[in-house]
Amino acid sequence: MEKELSPADQVKLRFGDDIIVEQVTKDHIGSVWLPLVKLKTVLFYVKNELPKPFPLLYDLTAIDERSRKKDPGYPSTGFTLVYHLFSFDRNEFIRFKVALAGEYPTAPSITNLWANANWYEREVYDMFGIRFEGHPHLKRILMPSTWEGHPLRKEHPSRATEMGPFRLWDEKQDREQAALQFNPEEWGLARQSEDSDFMFLNIGPQHPGTHGVLRIVLQLDGEDIVDAVPDIGFHHRGAEKMAERQSWHTYIPYTDRVDYLGGVNNNLAYLLAVESLAGITVPQRAQVIRVMMCEFFRIASHLVWFGTFSQDVGQLSPVFYMFTDREKIFDVVEAICGGRMHPNWFRIGGVAQDLPKGWETLVKKFIDYFPAKLKEYDLMVLRNSLFKARTVGIGIFTKDEAIEWGQTGAGLRACGLEWDFRKKRPYSGYDMFDFEIPIAHNGDCYDRAIVRVEEMRQSLRIIDQCLKNMPEGAYKADHPLTTPPVKKHTMQDIETLITHFLGVSWGPVIPPGESMSCMEATKGANSYYAVSDGSTSPYRMRIRTPSFAHMQMLPYISRGYTVADMLSILGAMDYVLADIDR
Repeated sequence: MEKELSPADQVKLRFGDDIIVEQVTKDHIGSVWLPLVKLKTVLFYVKNELPKPFPLLYDLTAIDERSRKKDPGYPSTGFTLVYHLFSFDRNEFIRFKVALAGEYPTAPSITNLWANANWYEREVYDMFGIRFEGHPHLKRILMPSTWEGHPLRKEHPSRATEMGPFRLWDEKQDREQAALQFNPEEWGLARQSEDSDFMFLNIGPQHPGTHGVLRIVLQLDGEDIVDAVPDIGFHHRGAEKMAERQSWHTYIPYTDRVDYLGGVNNNLAYLLAVESLAGITVPQRAQVIRVMMCEFFRIASHLVWFGTFSQDVGQLSPVFYMFTDREKIFDVVEAICGGRMHPNWFRIGGVAQDLPKGWETLVKKFIDYFPAKLKEYDLMVLRNSLFKARTVGIGIFTKDEAIEWGQTGAGLRACGLEWDFRKKRPYSGYDMFDFEIPIAHNGDCYDRAIVRVEEMRQSLRIIDQCLKNMPEGAYKADHPLTTPPVKKHTMQDIETLITHFLGVSWGPVIPPGESMSCMEATKGANSYYAVSDGSTSPYRMRIRTPSFAHMQMLPYISRGYTVADMLSILGAMDYVLADIDR
């Protein structure tokens, strides 16, 4: 039987291998360099004409190559655009890269190919100064409109101490206040229709709860939403920039704070990329420990969502019960890790230490306790007539619309697509576990709730299997690049002590290359795209978060609904602003 050509080979066959260059990467994702003039043609082909196409624009980012150690086989020395696409039919990623020359280069916009390219291109412009011809509204998205410079360019300072003291004089304050004024014409929004004037309503910026600081400007015709403009960036802390000045090891705690409700799930997404770069195989016991802790945090995150969602639509009691159950999870997490919301416990090659004595008792106690509580919450919330009235038939989108806008996680599964990266592209040993992928079919706020509640039951199944089948063995890889080294070995000889000292103070030297992880985080697909030039710090660290893609879809799914419905749509989205803004 003749072997099917890879997507990269099919692209080369169609467009000529004299202009298409393949790159070998550590993550084994097909990586193809394209000439700029062929970019849109090739992307149109792989989305619309290639057999088993790539309909999902998973991520779009850039790399400033100007400080990188020069590699004769690497086509870019200025800036590189990186496009990650995904095919559900193939269960496969493909990576396209384009080399850009010049101090402030330009590339064609692909917003007419993918709707969700809009925010990704704005972010690349904001962070790197790369302009996109044909973009409908190319302006900053994470930084204030008055910001000077582009933070992810290599010449931009990475520490506040390199920038001089901050001063807010009167003229600057007036300029900043003026920049906050919303001008509808800038966004292509009319102030009136033929028979009525539109009202523009600010929702935020405030911190209404655990969602975070968000501003949404609504264009209203009475109570009905004509359009919405999300204003994000209030939580932006430069998480990707900080990676460039941290060691591979000391960056782990920063990942905790991205989806700050997801805990160790953030650590795992980062470490999967680093371990792939370094060629580290994680012992089976460490993998199962990681899975167990990730599923505890999945339940904890879903409890916060469930309680605050029911509160958003008018129920007060559930949030108190659910936060109490979340504390029971944190008691287990604290006993094992020493920390609660941000345990910072996973390490390169494994975990920080082995499970403590008595962990089985704590885990079993929660497994026995929680199923009855979920049944209680079904009666209290999901079967409540008020909850149903506010969520059934609200915020509907189809499977094709979800893919076009970059939806992953429960939002995608609520449209009927049975897709979970833990099951379809297993990592950290998830292929050893027996669990189901919950789906629904209506794609509304209620179905997104149904899916997440069932996910908690499936997480409980996984934790139970971890408890009953925890393997013996090491909790950390026996590899020289795992940090820190096992302490007992440091007193054997001076060479081992020196290795320990360098590993802790400088961190490991990760071999040159690039690798992208992809995991099913609490809110959807989460990835770290790590680029190493063979030093003790990442050269580039891209964080692809689910909440960024989901929030971009908000105007599309809220048009025609009311202001009250907007609260239901936001609650069902299960976003975290730090996950959006990074």
